[in-house]
Amino acid sequence: MKLRLSKRALKEDFQGQFVKMMLDVAAKGDLISFAGGLPNPISFPVEEIKEACCKVLDNNGIQSLQYNNADGYLPLREFIANRYKMQGADIKAKNILITNGSQQALDIIASVLIDAGDDVLVEDPSYLVALQTFHIYNPNIRTVSLNEDGANLEEFKESMNKYNHKLFYSVPTFQNPTGITYTSEVREKIAEIMKGKDTFFIEDNPYGELRFRGEHQKSFYNLLGEQAILMGTFSKTFSPGFRMGWIACGVDEVINKMKHYKQLVDFHTSIFSQMVVAQYLKDNDYDAHIKKITDLYKKQCDYMLEAMDKYFAKDIHWTHPEGGMFIWVKLPKGIDAVELGKKAADNGVAIAPGEPFYESKRGEGTFRLNYTNSSPEMIDKGISILSKVIEEMKKSK
Repeated sequence: MKLRLSKRALKEDFQGQFVKMMLDVAAKGDLISFAGGLPNPISFPVEEIKEACCKVLDNNGIQSLQYNNADGYLPLREFIANRYKMQGADIKAKNILITNGSQQALDIIASVLIDAGDDVLVEDPSYLVALQTFHIYNPNIRTVSLNEDGANLEEFKESMNKYNHKLFYSVPTFQNPTGITYTSEVREKIAEIMKGKDTFFIEDNPYGELRFRGEHQKSFYNLLGEQAILMGTFSKTFSPGFRMGWIACGVDEVINKMKHYKQLVDFHTSIFSQMVVAQYLKDNDYDAHIKKITDLYKKQCDYMLEAMDKYFAKDIHWTHPEGGMFIWVKLPKGIDAVELGKKAADNGVAIAPGEPFYESKRGEGTFRLNYTNSSPEMIDKGISILSKVIEEMKKSK
């Protein structure tokens, strides 16, 4: 039989291959892995989840095992809406759609908003799975570079005036991959530039709850209202295995189209899983649980920053995150991060080279480090090994 696959399936997908590589590395037990974005498993509330599962089956067994609607379990959507309200964003439960993680949320947003040839704007570097998802829909992807305080405002304004962007996709809080956070000044100026434009701001906020330093920043929904579409997830604060994310959109016509697309794709996210998450949130102090996670991640981040100060040479530079899961590293000129990644892996350490995160392909001298899933001993050993590999590469130039 002659295979006749779609052009989408046959298309070379460097970023997709890179994601698979990172997941494969994460599954190996013989490497010190700073490559992925895995939550620390000691933060998973296993016993509480067991109790929630039993309660759901005891009290709502039939409902939890039956088909349900695409919107999502109402008590769960109400919890999310109330949490937004506490943060100053007036979003109703009817304007929230539960998804299979934020990855499905990305695909739903892209399918509803993007046609082939549309202009879309992304950060450079950006979350590589978002880039991978957008490419499926064949838009013209434009980029805006990042400074330490957020998007480059001059580039952003120029791009917004030059192109009729359907959307601007951003991770403005503890950005993936750089770990930076947009300042309030940059947020306000971006909102000012966007007001009056027919462009949605897609705010992906998987790490926003993981702040361990600095001051909370307003959501773009507070600044742009219904022009902002929000994405969220329980993967970083509850469990990634539950694949529980959501989209919040104040424009009824848009969120209804998204619900319809979700229904076509998979009917609905597992109602049993939704009910378990809702039961857990009802029975437990979610904020206290998050505090335990942020206390842990602060220690791990500080361990890594201290190790980098200790081992890395002065010509290597890195970000200092106030939360989230990542540190972004810039290498001396002439050191290729992909080559570093290969040599580091040969020495037992995995990193995420920067190039796949760049739509512009400008990231040859950058890489990402994850600190949340490693012990202090592993962090110290891994950074020490990385430093030695980098110095060896510098000598061989």
